[in-house]
Amino acid sequence: MFASDVGTQLDTANVRRGFRRILKLAGLEPKDWTPRELRHSFVSLLSDSGLTIEEISRLVGHSDTKVTELVYRHQLRPVIQDGAKAMDAIFPDSVA
Repeated sequence: MFASDVGTQLDTANVRRGFRRILKLAGLEPKDWTPRELRHSFVSLLSDSGLTIEEISRLVGHSDTKVTELVYRHQLRPVIQDGAKAMDAIFPDSVA
C-alpha cells in the first residue's frame, strides 16, 4: 500500500491529482491525459521493443494475452512507417 503526502491511503483521486501536477510541470495539458494512457504506452513500447505478448501480459497482470493484445497494444512502428511512406509519395523530389 502506498500513502499520500499526509499519510492517508493513496486512492484514485490522489493518484489523478499527483499525475496532473506532474503533467503541468512538464508543460502538458493535464485534462488531455490520464494515468491509463501510461499503461497503453507501456504495453505498446514493450511490444515494439520485441517482448512477446505473453511476457507483456504477465507484466501488466492479465490472465491471458487477449486483452493485452486487443485493448492495450498499439502498433507504433507500422503507423510511423506508413506515415513516412505517404509523405515520401506526396513530396517525392524534396530532400537535401
